[in-house]
Amino acid sequence: MEVALFITCVNDTLYPQTGRATVELLERLGCTVRFPLEQTCCGQIHANAGYGHQALPLVRRFVKAFGQYEAIVCPSGSCAAMVHEQYERLAREAGDEALLAQVRELAPRVHELSLFLTDVLGVEDVGAYYPHRVTYHPTCHSLRLERVGDAPLRLLRAVRGIDLVELPEATTCCGFGGTFAVKNAETSAAMLADKLACVQRTGAEVCTALDNSCLLHIGGGLSRIQAGTRSVHLVEILAS
Repeated sequence: MEVALFITCVNDTLYPQTGRATVELLERLGCTVRFPLEQTCCGQIHANAGYGHQALPLVRRFVKAFGQYEAIVCPSGSCAAMVHEQYERLAREAGDEALLAQVRELAPRVHELSLFLTDVLGVEDVGAYYPHRVTYHPTCHSLRLERVGDAPLRLLRAVRGIDLVELPEATTCCGFGGTFAVKNAETSAAMLADKLACVQRTGAEVCTALDNSCLLHIGGGLSRIQAGTRSVHLVEILAS
């Protein structure tokens, strides 16, 4: 199967290893991976901050960059959710009927990575080996908008050598929320402190998730308190 990689801004600028791991994993599973060079930001940061009109050129660019591909894979629940949950609304509010039709046709072909593996490829055991104690944080967008359910956990349970431990209060937000962490820093820090305490209770060496934006927040907090736990994107475990 030919797939296009929608890498996202955070991964492109801060976590390139996630993109490399995604390509490695998909190729190992028999996919041919394309990388449209025209892709840029999906517009999520603009839309979530209330600047939907400024996100529209990015929506149009996304449609142009990815329109020819039958499957688009994204290692980010929040950016996949942007396409699925906000593109149609933005096009409708702009009164752009042509863009609305394009978005409606394209959105079903955009897949969050874990759902692509389990629901499209029909794979749970990807042949990974990862001999570490790991806990999984279900990020808000992946859980509530992408509705990934237990797909990430099924993938992790099939990894050889892994010691997968349940995260207490797993579905509670870590407090990142993009600009929320900046505009509401004290509240965000308090939410993060609760999440870090839960991670520490597991004794895990690694905290994993589907979104590096949330792992940036959690990992930074773990580093500051010298917890001895590192943050690693799910795909890096699956590609190991």
